[in-house]
Amino acid sequence: MPQLDTSTWLITIISMFLALFIFFQIKISNHPFPLNTSPKNMTLAQHKTPWNMKWTKIYLPLSLPLQ
Repeated sequence: MPQLDTSTWLITIISMFLALFIFFQIKISNHPFPLNTSPKNMTLAQHKTPWNMKWTKIYLPLSLPLQ
């Protein structure tokens, strides 16, 4: 049974990592980053919901009067 030739595995793995490193560097360098990094004024928007305007109460079964 012939032996598996592993003499080229090291150069294959190293070249794969080099290619992936170059690929991700190109992907990151093409990503648009914001130029102005100052914090923005974040104001919370008030949403109109129907339950904000009317009174609601949760009735538990034990708090109801006996019938």
